[in-house]
Amino acid sequence: MKKYMCLICGYIYDEAAGAPDEGIPPGTRWEDVPPNWTCPECGARKEDFEMIEL
Repeated sequence: MKKYMCLICGYIYDEAAGAPDEGIPPGTRWEDVPPNWTCPECGARKEDFEMIEL
């Protein structure tokens, strides 16, 4: 499972954790996150996220 960081605000989307408050269940891979999903912190689009190594 990978992690993706919002380049605007630094929010981390963790595939293992998902984003349950936004309707994305744990274990949801980045490519399976809906294309219209936005960052819960700043509203940035999916295109504004980049995979990171932690």
